[in-house]
Amino acid sequence: MEPVAGDAGRRDRCRRAICGRARVAGGARTRLSLGYVDGQFGGRARHGAARRMAGARRQRWRAGTAVAGRGGAGRLHHLFGLLAGNRDDDGARRLDRRLGLCAAVGGRRSGGADGGACGRAGPGMSEVRQFTVDADDDGIRLDRWFKRHLPDTSFNTVSRWARTGQLRVDGARATPGDRVAAGQSIRVPPPEAAPASAPRPARQRPALSEEQVAFAQSLVIHRDAQAIVLNKPPGLATQGGTRTHDHVDGLLDALQFDQTGRPKLVHRLDKDTSGALLLARTARAAAYFSKHFSGRSAKKVYWALVIGVPEIEDGMIDLPIAKQPGTGGEKMHVDEAEGQPARTRYRVIERAGNRCAWVELQPFTGRTHQLRVHMAAIGHPIVGDGKYGGQAAFLTGGISRKMHLHARRIRIDHPDGGRLDVTADLPAHIAATMDTLGFDPALGEAALIDEAPLPPSRERQKAKARQHAKAVRKERRGERRGRGQR
Repeated sequence: MEPVAGDAGRRDRCRRAICGRARVAGGARTRLSLGYVDGQFGGRARHGAARRMAGARRQRWRAGTAVAGRGGAGRLHHLFGLLAGNRDDDGARRLDRRLGLCAAVGGRRSGGADGGACGRAGPGMSEVRQFTVDADDDGIRLDRWFKRHLPDTSFNTVSRWARTGQLRVDGARATPGDRVAAGQSIRVPPPEAAPASAPRPARQRPALSEEQVAFAQSLVIHRDAQAIVLNKPPGLATQGGTRTHDHVDGLLDALQFDQTGRPKLVHRLDKDTSGALLLARTARAAAYFSKHFSGRSAKKVYWALVIGVPEIEDGMIDLPIAKQPGTGGEKMHVDEAEGQPARTRYRVIERAGNRCAWVELQPFTGRTHQLRVHMAAIGHPIVGDGKYGGQAAFLTGGISRKMHLHARRIRIDHPDGGRLDVTADLPAHIAATMDTLGFDPALGEAALIDEAPLPPSRERQKAKARQHAKAVRKERRGERRGRGQR
């Protein structure tokens, strides 16, 4: 379609009329033009007369659109910082001279020479970090690695980096739950700018007194480069809680010795249970021991005095355990329907008539209060355990009312090779009760030498039965196919 004569003149008159109305309405407003960049036309005039005419129109455009103290109106793409305009308008505030976006409609870039490309990262924004996993961090989860070495990086940030593929281990995408190995390379994106807020005060642990340090170190019965074993006394909690201020966790600063960091708890004992408690001295040892505890390869042997004498002197208690409703999780009970599997092997070492028995207990699972719940469930609560045995759990005749449950021995593979096998001496109240009842501690030591093999659990028996049934079905299908081929 051919252009109609006079179209250019009409366009000029329309533009001048629009600009004139804009001046009258208020020149202080930021204006946005869709047709010109700094008063330049999109096309280029080729002939001398046309160039002079275009120059005159350009001068008239500038004179009509200029506002005192500012340049002409910009184009729509100035909103996105793609081309350079004149000076910044009053109504537009740049977020950053290098980022290319404006905070208000009508803003322009601050000069074309130094603006850079749209979306260019500012200084320090492209500093990708590389870390190498140390031997002490071998086998830990990736999110735990961040908690140790980059504590200011939140779990949500780590998860977002993993989802977007920015977090990598040895060049491969990784998730927060992946475990890292010594020597692997972790690629971490640049740190994100934290929102302006008041710094959170660092949590300070109270300093230990000389008496507390001496008490904590007196509990040590074994120490090497990777592990410490304590003989925890009864009445001392493993970790703190509501109205619990004295606990092993609060004494760990006194057990650093020649190490720079405090040891770590890898399992726990009930507050009223005494005996061997294992601590890891390094992060690598903590991961190693935790893996063996969760894999049930660590062996723990308890001594207990129970009310009465079990009819079966060597047996297995296989009763599921769950939290008892209405107790706030403070008490457990046997729940065949919804309880978690729990298995305990017991063996009677010696008896004091029908009044009391000395038993050896070996838990094969680690449920809360497992030994106490199981012994009470078979009618023989532990002496002094009023929580699960009630008044029937106490003996007369000068016998202590403290709980008579002691973690006698712990045996676990050592991170540096070999096996860690430590025995904890009896506390005073249990030793006194055994002496009163005439029990010989040497009989218990002899019983530990010959350990019976672990009988198969219900789950293993069911799995074995399913595998056998599946094999039988396959054989029968083969017989049917053979009949059809005949």
